[in-house]
Amino acid sequence: MTPTRAAARVHVAVFHQMGRAERRLAARDERGDVPGWVLITLMTAGLVTVLWAVARDQLVSMFKSALSSVTG
Repeated sequence: MTPTRAAARVHVAVFHQMGRAERRLAARDERGDVPGWVLITLMTAGLVTVLWAVARDQLVSMFKSALSSVTG
């Protein structure tokens, strides 16, 4: 085996190992930030509740109008 072929094999092996290490780190990082997701969910629910409380009558009338225009 020539020195350049041996060096190429070493480079491939090193890059392969680096890729595996990066995948392991990415898998560890992608487990998610549970408190962040909980906060986003609670804030979304809060926004929907506030919008529903403020604009309930308008939202209901828009929904009924949309349904009546579709059903004829």
